Amino acid sequence: MGRIILGVIVGFIAWSILWVGGDEVIAMLSPDWYGVHKLAFEKAAFNKTPFETNGTILVLNLIRSMFTSLLSGYLAAFVANENRRTTLILGVLLLAVGIAVQATVWSMIPIWYHLIFLILLIPMTQAGGKLKRTT
Repeated sequence: MGRIILGVIVGFIAWSILWVGGDEVIAMLSPDWYGVHKLAFEKAAFNKTPFETNGTILVLNLIRSMFTSLLSGYLAAFVANENRRTTLILGVLLLAVGIAVQATVWSMIPIWYHLIFLILLIPMTQAGGKLKRTT
């Protein structure tokens, strides 16, 4: 049980670092497109003002979320040396945190993005754990 808990913690930390770090890297690599959008979003969220989203960036973020969930599921399964319970617990934890975060910006982003982002967290995390079994 200790390894499962450790795996979930490692997976959650990895997801958080990859998400936030990836966001910063993309903003640095594309300051005039992604960076401007990111800063405008942060400003609108802080000031609770309207925001116009960019569909391409939303799709990019969904792809990043899928990759991040796959990798964090793999790492969690690797640490726990088990890939069923660990990735399910991690996926549920990510979903709970994701719901809380998405709720804070619910009106700023289209509902399709919120739903796809949240729905994919558990299956992609579990898929990442299944990758561990094949390596």
